Amino acid sequence: MFTAVSLAAQFAVGLALAVFFNRHFRLSATLRALFLVPWLLPLIVSASTWSWMLNSDSGIVNAVLDVAGIAPVNWLTSPDWALVSVIAANIWIGIPFNLVVLHSGLQAIPGHLYEAAALDGASSRQQFWRITFPLLRPVSLITLLLGLVYTLKVFDIIWIMTRGGPNGASTTLATWSYRLGFGNLLPQFGPGAAVGNLLIVIALACGLLYIRVQRRLG
Repeated sequence: MFTAVSLAAQFAVGLALAVFFNRHFRLSATLRALFLVPWLLPLIVSASTWSWMLNSDSGIVNAVLDVAGIAPVNWLTSPDWALVSVIAANIWIGIPFNLVVLHSGLQAIPGHLYEAAALDGASSRQQFWRITFPLLRPVSLITLLLGLVYTLKVFDIIWIMTRGGPNGASTTLATWSYRLGFGNLLPQFGPGAAVGNLLIVIALACGLLYIRVQRRLG
């Protein structure tokens, strides 16, 4: 769930922002640079900031909810909200990467294709689905693959915010492997290594799938 939702949201928002910034309006370069800040910050800083924002007692999110007359939420200590919280933080951190790569792909699409489509009466939506999306497919595939590999191994964000809890609600393979090997008084290096190897196998399978798809497209 953590990987699938993070990957889909990061790609969707990153693509939307890439299309938006591809219009070359005033201050577009400056705003695009500001979107890179979450990506450039150390993960420990980003995760600590999200932990503070979502703190049940002193977090700014609950403070805003209180002003709006909404009851505070235990974002990091409730089994119902812990996974949502770490997913939100991971999406925020991963959007800039998708934005940069997809925006570079959009720059490579010839402008005369859009001009010809506009002369034929194609709407902006039709131009996106008939020109932008198909020609962006190779870049999209590598973006999704790299995002998948990165998301599978996310550890810092989850461990700092929730330590995989409560009751395993936000535990992923990466945090599970670490907890088995180093997070208990009685380490279980064998099972921890097995979970780590499972991560490697999943990443390898995704890489082989990507190669196969690229060969078919080529």
